[in-house]
Amino acid sequence: MKILVCNVGSTSLKFKLYDMPDARVLAQCGVERVGSDHDAIFRYENCLTGQKTAFDKADIPNYESGIRLFLDYLTGADMGVISAVTEIERVGYKATLSKGHFGIHELDEEVLQGMEDWLSLAPLHNRAYLDAIAVMRGFLPEARFIGCFETAFHRDIPLERKIYGVPYEWYERYGVQRLGYHGASHGYIADVLNEQGRDYKAISCHLGGSCSVCAIENGRSVDTSFGMSLESGLIHANRVGDMDTSMSYFLRSEGMSDEEILQGLQKKGGLLGISGVSNDLRYVIEAAQNGNERAKLALDVFVTGIVHYIGAFAMDLGRLDYLVFTAGIGEHSALLRERVCEKLGLLGVKLDEEKNAQNEKVISAADSAVRVLVIPTNEELGIARRTYEYQ
Repeated sequence: MKILVCNVGSTSLKFKLYDMPDARVLAQCGVERVGSDHDAIFRYENCLTGQKTAFDKADIPNYESGIRLFLDYLTGADMGVISAVTEIERVGYKATLSKGHFGIHELDEEVLQGMEDWLSLAPLHNRAYLDAIAVMRGFLPEARFIGCFETAFHRDIPLERKIYGVPYEWYERYGVQRLGYHGASHGYIADVLNEQGRDYKAISCHLGGSCSVCAIENGRSVDTSFGMSLESGLIHANRVGDMDTSMSYFLRSEGMSDEEILQGLQKKGGLLGISGVSNDLRYVIEAAQNGNERAKLALDVFVTGIVHYIGAFAMDLGRLDYLVFTAGIGEHSALLRERVCEKLGLLGVKLDEEKNAQNEKVISAADSAVRVLVIPTNEELGIARRTYEYQ
């Protein structure tokens, strides 16, 4: 079965075409700066032959033009891997959330309406997916569209760990609860750990532009740092993370507009907001090493948040077999991993400094009580598997 996996951003598109169940990647493509005139970036690869094409300064004003260009290459005589788009039986999306739908669902009108209903929780993410899905349906009318929602992996978290201290009617009527995100990434980490056996307790740290920590027991999520919205948990590249619920009211009373507050929480907060340097941890670390005090503070806040969630989750789990770092920062920042692990001595965590510096898969010392791993996330493969398994 040929399955197309789509990852949609507000200005980007990513595609991978899989042959399932063998999980063979046939082609992949990335489009950046969607919406720009003569400034978009297009990358396509035929993974069977290794042929690649790439060009900048492309004219891709909307999702429709980006998707059409990808499908033209996918079916083209020179670099195509299929003869017609009708060979694609299913399309899997790394969708964000839908009211009342927290698992893997066919994207019918009810599920799409749920995405519309909860636009306020993820306005950029849900709007992008709704628009791209509508366009893709026009190109692939015979395919089944499957939404692998970011909340799916967390749907079985015990209620006592996801309900807020709000009137219970809010949970019943509005669905107010901790939902969790990065399900595709943490779920993939669980898939990898499951290959070693199903009796384990682990903590997965997805650290990138968006960040979260997830407690995993025997392949299932049992807690997560994310709340109901994406502006929760750890600080992110631009987003605020955990914050006092009354802060917005206070800032409004100080004369700030709702738009100014939202910009601060969603786009001007996080690493960027504290450091004043960048939303990229590499530049924050560089500035900190050069003596920038705010950059040092941002790094300290980031590390402290990660350690707090690891510590809390480890106590709930009762033991810790694996500590996993994944995503852009988790996979590539040896300094960040070192800063986190040096605070986890109480759990018996010990790093092998040389292996950590080389970003090896196993970076824990031989006498560490916890295996510390660096596992590159593969959200697309996880989505391809869930889309193939969907009945």
